[in-house]
Amino acid sequence: MVSALSVTVSLRDRVLEILSAVHDPEIPCISVVDLGIVRAVRDGAVVITPTYTGCPATIAIEASIRAALDRAGLADMKIETTLSPPWTTDWISEKGREELRIYGIAPPPRGAAKQSLREQAAKCPRCGSSSTEELSRFGSTPCKALHRCLSCREPFDLFKCH
Repeated sequence: MVSALSVTVSLRDRVLEILSAVHDPEIPCISVVDLGIVRAVRDGAVVITPTYTGCPATIAIEASIRAALDRAGLADMKIETTLSPPWTTDWISEKGREELRIYGIAPPPRGAAKQSLREQAAKCPRCGSSSTEELSRFGSTPCKALHRCLSCREPFDLFKCH
């Protein structure tokens, strides 16, 4: 049973390890931990922030987190959703950025959330070229934009910065 009063470091690490096996349903290459959705483990709760308000995957992510905690014997642990401060792509871990790139999604550079979408240089996840163009502000999911590499000519999604 999880105490509602405090979370030990070992419990926090255990919960993060459990949740590192829970993947985003729209981007299955990355865990909710590496995507930065899991904000904290504290006071008998896991605190999450969706990638954007109204994200259709939020309910599925919460259900997957709940199922993983239950399987691990942590059924008393609550899941709290907070929207403030809003999620930012700066919260994606270095491991998560590499997983996105390998999967074929251009990860945003750190600090890109402070730039406008037009100022962000999209680097092709396949060949590494910075010679790219935006085809559409909307990609395969609302949190991605569709780009094309002018070097290798391959289309790819760019994870939108915010």
